[in-house]
Amino acid sequence: MIRKLIASVVMMSGVLAASTGALAADNGDVNVLYAGSLVNLMEKSVGPAFEKETGLHFKGYAAGSNKIANEVKGKLRRGDVFISASPKVNANLMGDSNGNHVSWYVNFAESPLMIGYNPKSRFAADFKTKKWDAVLREPGIRLGRTDPKLDPKGAFTVELMTKAAQAYNQPDLVEKTLGTPENPAQVLPEETLVGRLQSGQLDAGFFYSTETSDLKIPSIHPAPELGIKASYTLTILNDAPNGAGAARFVNFLLSAEGRKLLAEHGVDIKKPAVNGNAQGIPSSVQAVIDAAQQ
Repeated sequence: MIRKLIASVVMMSGVLAASTGALAADNGDVNVLYAGSLVNLMEKSVGPAFEKETGLHFKGYAAGSNKIANEVKGKLRRGDVFISASPKVNANLMGDSNGNHVSWYVNFAESPLMIGYNPKSRFAADFKTKKWDAVLREPGIRLGRTDPKLDPKGAFTVELMTKAAQAYNQPDLVEKTLGTPENPAQVLPEETLVGRLQSGQLDAGFFYSTETSDLKIPSIHPAPELGIKASYTLTILNDAPNGAGAARFVNFLLSAEGRKLLAEHGVDIKKPAVNGNAQGIPSSVQAVIDAAQQ
């Protein structure tokens, strides 16, 4: 009887060990939740390069930054790394009242807001010869943008047009170009906006420079003096299933190779700036940050 009991214990130990090994194998996946404006950069460049460098598996999910934050906060989505297009989004995930999903984040890159247009659009020539705000007010132009409640780019678009109206003394500019902030004729999911433009469903839209540069979309920089741009941040979520893999991804993105890939895709590189509780940053990540700040 005792021998059977011992054999049973040994067998169960083997099963538990096998299960633990399977869980360890699953840690090869690194789930990165990122702003939809970075789809091409992440899926075609950073992700494959990270996999080649580390042997880990990059699993990306793209959407508007606010939308991702809302899904994380509502426990509808889990991830290891979160990359946002605005520092403000991180505040919605910090502190006990917000679920304490984020303790710190790093500003690491910027990308100006641009107006991209379809080169086959009947308005394409006008963008080359007329003031950009005049073209946006032309009858029949099909303009696309993202939801200001779900995506920083949508909020930046409204901010740009509001500031331009004041700077250019055109009080009706916002109404004439955007209509209402949630105008259903213009507002589209961030991950579909580029495709709509390229397929000819839109004449023009608001994009970041990384999108227009990456995808060779003709563009103009409207009102650069107003300084409207994305400020990309990254963090490791506090409840990351694979914290070690997350640290390796952040290390790669902030490394010389990662920063080179960012620059190649039209992103303006910044020296990493830490916000929040720096004591929560893994030591390996802090070392890479320190090196990038030199």
